[in-house]
Amino acid sequence: MQIQATEVDLSTPTGPMRCYVYRPKSDVGTAPKQYPALILYSEIFQQTGPIRRSAQIMAGHGFIVLVPEVFHELNPAGTVLAYDDAGRDKGNADKVAKTLEAHDSDTQAMVDYVRSLPDYAGKLGAMGFCLGGGLAYRAALHPAVLATSCFYATDIHSGMVPSQAGNSSLERTGEIRGELQMVWGKQDPHIPPEGRALVYQRLSAHKVNFTWHEFNGVHAFMRDEGERYDPELQLLGYQLAIGLFKRVLG
Repeated sequence: MQIQATEVDLSTPTGPMRCYVYRPKSDVGTAPKQYPALILYSEIFQQTGPIRRSAQIMAGHGFIVLVPEVFHELNPAGTVLAYDDAGRDKGNADKVAKTLEAHDSDTQAMVDYVRSLPDYAGKLGAMGFCLGGGLAYRAALHPAVLATSCFYATDIHSGMVPSQAGNSSLERTGEIRGELQMVWGKQDPHIPPEGRALVYQRLSAHKVNFTWHEFNGVHAFMRDEGERYDPELQLLGYQLAIGLFKRVLG
C-alpha cells in the first residue's frame, strides 16, 4: 500500500502544534477510502527518522497516522532533537516542563482533527515509544481511543511528567475502557522490574482489558538507529501492534 505525507498545524490551548500526517494514498479522481486512525507519540526527541519510519510502516498497513510534536510549546515548529547527550538533556528538560494536562489538550485537538477527515473511518487508536509510550497510555483515558499499544512506556510508574494532584496516569488507570497492549524490554534500566510490576498491578486491580509482553531487550529496541536496535524484536513489536489495531479498529 502506497502512502502520502502531509503536515498540519493544530490549534491547542498551549499554542500551535505541528503534526505530521501519514495515510494510505488515494487514487486520483476517486472518492477516498476510509481508514481507522492512530496517534503515534514519539520519544523525547520528537519526529526523528526512526519515528517517521514507524509512522510510515503503520500507515502502509491501512491507518491514518498522526505524529504530534510533543513539545510544541517549548521548541520552534519542526524541531528534531539529536540522539546525543545534548538532545537527551534537552528532551528530558522539556519532559518535566510540560504537564500531563497540556498533553491531554493536545490529544483532544488531534481527536477533533481526525474526526474532520473525509477518509477517517471513525475508529481511533494510539501507540508510542518511551515517553510516547507513557503518552499513549495517557491517551487511552480518552473515550475515543479504542486500542493502545505502549512500547517501553516511561514515567507511568515514576510520575516524572508533572500533573495536578490526583491526576497522574497511574492514578487514573481505572478510566481506561479500550484494549491496552504493554510491550517491555526486561533489560531496560528506565523501567525496572518493580516499576513494571506497579503498572501491572494497577491494570489488574482495575480489570483493564490488557495484554502484557516482556522481551529480552534493552530500552529503545524498536529504534532502527544506534546500538540498541534489535531487528527481531522490532518485527515482533510491529506484528503485535498491527494485530491489535487490525482486530479492534478494523
